[in-house]
Amino acid sequence: MASTHANKALSEVRSICLELPEVSEKLSHGAPSFFIRDKKMFVMFHDNHHGDEILGIWCAAPPGVQQDLVESEPDRFYRPAYVGHRGWLGVRLDVTPDWDELRAILIDAYLQVAPATLAKKFLDSVNPNGKD
Repeated sequence: MASTHANKALSEVRSICLELPEVSEKLSHGAPSFFIRDKKMFVMFHDNHHGDEILGIWCAAPPGVQQDLVESEPDRFYRPAYVGHRGWLGVRLDVTPDWDELRAILIDAYLQVAPATLAKKFLDSVNPNGKD
């Protein structure tokens, strides 16, 4: 289903993910996926996964977030196959995504999976004064 929209969406996701410390991209189960230190996956990009006709990402999410978002906005968020039972979140990119919101979701996914020292290093880099 690779379309111009899918290519643009992947480019946006890739740009956000690869800005994060020690992140790399490789195929996993045929999908572009993003890993921390080449070991821990935190995002998978899917375009029509097994014919579901969804363009989206599957990503790690803080506890309870998947359920809250799927219940409040089922047209934009879903429980993904295979990893949904672990709390991962499906985010549709085929329904006019809010790229600033997606950036925050991807950063949250990164922080869920990153080792504590790497997460702290990242948070310190974006908030050097330690203020919210």
